[in-house]
Amino acid sequence: MMADYLLFATERYALPILQPLARALQAVGHGVHAWFVDGAAGATLPAPVRSVGLREAVALKPRAVFSAANWVPTFVTGAKVQLFHGFNVEKRSDERGHFRVRGLFDLYCTQGPATTAPFQALAARERHFAVVETGWPKLDPLFRDDDGSAEALRAPAGARPVVMFASTFTERLSAAPHLFDAIAAEVARGERYWLLTLHPKCAPELFARYRALAGANAAFIETEQLVAAQRAADVLVADTTSVVSEFVVQRKPVVTFRNRAPKPHMLDFAEPTQLPAMLAHAFAPDASLRSALAAYADAIHPYRDGRSSERVIAATEALSRGELGELARKPPGALWRRLQIRHELGYWGR
Repeated sequence: MMADYLLFATERYALPILQPLARALQAVGHGVHAWFVDGAAGATLPAPVRSVGLREAVALKPRAVFSAANWVPTFVTGAKVQLFHGFNVEKRSDERGHFRVRGLFDLYCTQGPATTAPFQALAARERHFAVVETGWPKLDPLFRDDDGSAEALRAPAGARPVVMFASTFTERLSAAPHLFDAIAAEVARGERYWLLTLHPKCAPELFARYRALAGANAAFIETEQLVAAQRAADVLVADTTSVVSEFVVQRKPVVTFRNRAPKPHMLDFAEPTQLPAMLAHAFAPDASLRSALAAYADAIHPYRDGRSSERVIAATEALSRGELGELARKPPGALWRRLQIRHELGYWGR
């Protein structure tokens, strides 16, 4: 049965998560509509995705609302599906971070075993949402044809290896202020080609500094090009950003600067002067590092077929048909958050 679906986002970094899902929905004839607010306001997805506002979203009465944010407008009809805006990188405690349940969603589409088991335990306790492991739509282009996007980013490198740099916006965890001089020196050396990107919430002055490095040995990559850049690069330099986990899914080496929770698959370092040595290690990984990369990739996202979007759709349909069991009523504590959402969006209709 063909139906209308609504994609919801509050930040621009959600667009690469929603775009593969939009394509998968359109491929089977569904209508796809996008409602973007806050930091994502004004952004669009390629046609035929139709951008809508608050009133249009309510009037649409979609079969489901797919959210790549921590929250979702509960007053819009349809199943509320959580897609997640990143991997669990342990920036915060479970109660405040990735595994926080806010009483807003009906279905959590988890990325892999590492997140599925904790959410299944929460679902068994709470009983007001279902959990299905689907993989993450954002990573579909890593393993499918991306229309040459990655090749285009890599082309200026010629025969040189490619390094990607990405940084979180969280000030206490961000590598961007600390590594700028070391990265600038590497870019100037020209031995490797660099793809540089920052979290959209990073300070404007950091954006200006890193953009200024673009030239024959480097390019600055916008948020919408993030997945293509990950596919194009051989090694990642980062911090505690979730891009680390996204990159590792490809089983490629990652160099991390003062990661909050360093693990065996990371080459973690604490001083900017160590960057050249860490890069040398990353470009010549030993058997132990390769094994650690594979093990972590399989734990967080074992799907390498590029069809996570299709699994999300199938799980949502199963929920709508009642095949995932009867859900309990949402907890009373969620009422306050629902009222906050109405206030924030300015909607007090029925």
